[in-house]
Amino acid sequence: MRDASTISLTIDSRPTMVPQGTTLLDAARSLRIAIPTLCQVPSLPAQPGCRVCLVQVAQDGAVHLRTACSTPVTEGMEVLTEAEEAVNARTFVLEMLLADHPVDCLPEERGGRCELHALAKRHHLFSGSRFARQRAPFPIDDSHPLIRMDLNRCILCRRCVRACGEIQGHHVLGIAERGDRSVVIADDGKPLGESTCVSCGECVAYCPTGALAEKGPAWNEEVGAHQAITTICPYCGCGCQLDLHVKDGQVVTVGSNFDGPANRGSLCAKGRFGFQFIHSPDRLTMPLILEGSGFREATWEEALDLVAAGLREIAARHGADAIGVAASAKATNEENYLLQKLARAVLGTNNVDHCARLCHAPTGTALLSAFGSPAGTNSFADLEEAEALLVVGSNTTEQHPIAALPMKRLVARGVPLIVIDPRRIELARLATVHLAIRPGTDLAVLNGMAHVILEEGLWDRTFVQDRTEGFEAMQETARRYPPEVAASIAGIDPELLRRAARLYATRRPASIYYTMGVTQHTSGHQTVLALANLALLTGNLGKPGAGINPLRGQNNVQGACDMGALPDALPGYQSLDDPNVRERFESVWGRPVPKRPGLALTQILGRERQGAIRGLYLVGENALLAEPDMTETEAVLRSLDLLVVQDLFLTETARLAHVVLPAASFAEKDGTFTNTERRVQRIRKAVEPPGQAMADWQIVCALSRRLGTPMMYGHPGEIMAEIARLVPIYGGISYDRLESVSLQWPCPHRDHPGTPVLYANRFPRGRGRFHPVEWLPPDEVPDSDFPFVLTTGRTLFQYHTGTMSRRSDGLHLLEPEPYIEVNPIDADRLGAREGQKVAVVTRRGQIVAKTRVEAGTPPGVIFTTFHFSEAPANRLTNPALDPVALIPEFKVCAARLEPLNG
Repeated sequence: MRDASTISLTIDSRPTMVPQGTTLLDAARSLRIAIPTLCQVPSLPAQPGCRVCLVQVAQDGAVHLRTACSTPVTEGMEVLTEAEEAVNARTFVLEMLLADHPVDCLPEERGGRCELHALAKRHHLFSGSRFARQRAPFPIDDSHPLIRMDLNRCILCRRCVRACGEIQGHHVLGIAERGDRSVVIADDGKPLGESTCVSCGECVAYCPTGALAEKGPAWNEEVGAHQAITTICPYCGCGCQLDLHVKDGQVVTVGSNFDGPANRGSLCAKGRFGFQFIHSPDRLTMPLILEGSGFREATWEEALDLVAAGLREIAARHGADAIGVAASAKATNEENYLLQKLARAVLGTNNVDHCARLCHAPTGTALLSAFGSPAGTNSFADLEEAEALLVVGSNTTEQHPIAALPMKRLVARGVPLIVIDPRRIELARLATVHLAIRPGTDLAVLNGMAHVILEEGLWDRTFVQDRTEGFEAMQETARRYPPEVAASIAGIDPELLRRAARLYATRRPASIYYTMGVTQHTSGHQTVLALANLALLTGNLGKPGAGINPLRGQNNVQGACDMGALPDALPGYQSLDDPNVRERFESVWGRPVPKRPGLALTQILGRERQGAIRGLYLVGENALLAEPDMTETEAVLRSLDLLVVQDLFLTETARLAHVVLPAASFAEKDGTFTNTERRVQRIRKAVEPPGQAMADWQIVCALSRRLGTPMMYGHPGEIMAEIARLVPIYGGISYDRLESVSLQWPCPHRDHPGTPVLYANRFPRGRGRFHPVEWLPPDEVPDSDFPFVLTTGRTLFQYHTGTMSRRSDGLHLLEPEPYIEVNPIDADRLGAREGQKVAVVTRRGQIVAKTRVEAGTPPGVIFTTFHFSEAPANRLTNPALDPVALIPEFKVCAARLEPLNG
């Protein structure tokens, strides 16, 4: 018997059954019947406007024309998509639109991406419209550095307006006037370049006619001129799928790929416009060897022979543990796997780590302790099911813009948003409750929230009883943090803290998102445990819309951790202490696996252990700008007997190297990245690397042969097969499966569909564990000499140490220089004007940049970014480490501000 929720109909004489509520347009698409449309947006509800999708519908003896995008199917419908009356009506609509459209992209002229003229060709309108132009010509708006706005091409489909407002949540674009005077405007009629546009390019992706288009020659070229290669964005950890459009061996533009499971076609400014670094003239093309006071070019054979000889000499004189390997969150899973294999099986040391040590090391240590797995629990898609959202220490709209999209949609729907952050960031302006805490007091506030939830009986007793342990010890600690105590530590209103706790505890499911505002502290490990306590206490785990979700900072920081680029764990977080685990790896690698945990990156590059490491092989990381206390880091790097840097560019760190090896970018190799959702996705080679640059995995294989333990792989797919053999959470992942789907680990076997939500039934450690955690002040607090708190972070238009983003022209135009953000009260008191140069001084050094006066930065706090080598924030930051996670306290140090003349 047929399900009552399905509808039976025929389309072009082909019978079909579809769910009730399906539109005619979607029903036709299910049969691969293409009904033309111009105003419909696949990811949004229908809002009919263009009437190009008219079809003929016969039912109950009556025949009508209906818009397919907005007409729901009904039982017994008979639909003809190419009926003469429907085609004639569509042709008339197209002619009216063509009357006001330029002819320079007519089908016989250019054959470009204009959807209107593609439809004109389909309807045999080769010479335009027989109707006269109705609108006066518009001047072209060229004010935006990346996007051209040509309203002469606009057909008022409103796709750009809806994309900007309903998808991106910015509402920059709108419609002014009425009738034939209607026009798309930015803000209240400003030029686009002077508006509040954030340069995401969503409007460009959705515009069907090029009225909004990226600048440059690519938009209107012939459809067949570009090859589109689907791959993954190389910037943050959101894992956005995109298309690289290639012509003559060059990436000429980036396009949305609407099949992307993490981003559904949306991109941020970096993802869409930050690709020019691929073909930068600064790219390394040959190996370099330090000779005298400068570098000379060398062959691969000479460079790798020198590296291998240097590593062998260090191991012979000082032992294998005098060598360190720094893997890379920018490299693929396969490459990180080989780098840790090189360290352990070839060099014989566990001294392997990567930049997760500087961003999410506390996530790994704390979530592993609380749950038994060191990763986020949920997916971006199921965030839409949350009934409350707690965002802690995350400027999400700037650092992870695509992750922020479902958050903004939740707010628009009325779901309460709680933001804990010292600065009044964009999400704070949207929040139901903003706890503007003193930097470094998150843990006290989270304990205060736990206190309220316990005292008011808002906790999930069943979940706590059935699935957790350690409750009593946590409860005893939380009792010491009543709202008045916690609020006094944090400098906030205790009633706001109570309200935040009630909202999070009573509106279930509730989801937690956090980033480095939580982790980059000497108490980072403890603070992540406090977040885990809240999730356990309220039962907000194991279900869609709930969970605890760290947003990873770099494209493959999750994957690098998964692959064992850590000093204390083998791939898949398998214990070095377990002899059975070591034996399994040894049987495949054919080499012993050292048992003693290695040094963390912060220990390798820290002055306290200077001399313990004599050689460092550093891949894809500009450590000099990324590590705290730049002066100390430089001294350690200069003290090494051998520093080998493998990168795209001659970075500040590479300039200190003895050997520099040129690596391929993400666009020049195959592999996989794993995003912050634990989603494993394919990256694909689109262009050749410049000169003699090679993929990291090829370089590692070539080096291993010279070190006497050859790694023989012909393709990254073979490396993934070995990973699946040794790493249970990746056991079912293979390149043939990833060609059609992405998979979220754990995926233990080939028939497993992946795991979008963790801990539905159990925790890997058995029961989730509460931890009693006490707040401690930051390592450095303001005093009379250094009366400010300095905190650091990212901006929307730059990334990490600027290696890629600052070599992308469009991003450089949007954010060309560093700045120091101060509150107006502090600026007035010190006599610092907007745009005036100021010096920020800490106990470790000083930098100079222009002032940005910003009311969202609280009094007594200075904010700056770490993207700019001319004002390197990490010349200032404190190298004090979290004792468990060994992460530096980037987010708090004592500073003073000195206005400069001129």
